[in-house]
Amino acid sequence: MELSPPPGHARATASLVLIALIFATSGVLHLVKPAPFVSIMPRWLPAPQALVLISGVFEILGAVGVLVPATRVAAGWGLIALLLAVFPANIQMLVDARTSHASALWTAGLIARLPLQVVLIYWVFRTAIRPAR
Repeated sequence: MELSPPPGHARATASLVLIALIFATSGVLHLVKPAPFVSIMPRWLPAPQALVLISGVFEILGAVGVLVPATRVAAGWGLIALLLAVFPANIQMLVDARTSHASALWTAGLIARLPLQVVLIYWVFRTAIRPAR
């Protein structure tokens, strides 16, 4: 199995490795410490524990997939789908913080996190799916 960067240079390789590390780390955390992730699941979703574990597995698969040229594009789309799927949990976390009168700093961080999801989606897209030439 060949691991190589998309067309480009060392920066593209570093970006792929960083994406892989971020998603692999998050995926492992979902599997070994699921409770914090379960606690931010929207109440309307069924089987929150199972969904957290499934998302962890897919984060790890996506992390590995972006490093393999043959699966990079599919893994990139999968990670984008995953980022969209977990967005309601980010909103739930903000709603819960506001309901519990969390500190202004924590609430501001959670608000700032929402557009960060868009940045992550763009980053995965430009690195794994449509790298700059």
